[in-house]
Amino acid sequence: MAEAIARHLFGNRIYIASAGVRQGEADPFAVKVMEEIGLDIGKHRPHTFEDLEDSNFDLVVTLAPEAHHKALDMTRIYDIDVEYWPIPDPALASGSREQIMDSYRSVRDMLTKRIKQRLDWTSHTNE
Repeated sequence: MAEAIARHLFGNRIYIASAGVRQGEADPFAVKVMEEIGLDIGKHRPHTFEDLEDSNFDLVVTLAPEAHHKALDMTRIYDIDVEYWPIPDPALASGSREQIMDSYRSVRDMLTKRIKQRLDWTSHTNE
């Protein structure tokens, strides 16, 4: 979700890549809540840190403790900022379908807000 949101907000003005600690399949709840805001992530497949083709990042944002530890380990010899944004894992939500969807919507909206706040500087660098 974060990668799609950032790409939507900033386009090609900044390089964005998404990775985690495990590969997997697209989460159908994430796909649905992103469709609600007009973003299609249905074909996206989660990648691992090892899948990244580039290591020239200015900033790495992690959303889970395990990913944060991995990012710190991988970037320890580089001058890269690593930030941990503790966002609830919506995949752990329980209850009715609508309650689960609300958890995903909440995470989507939190990510949108944090991305806008943190990366807004990029919109001013090329003026």
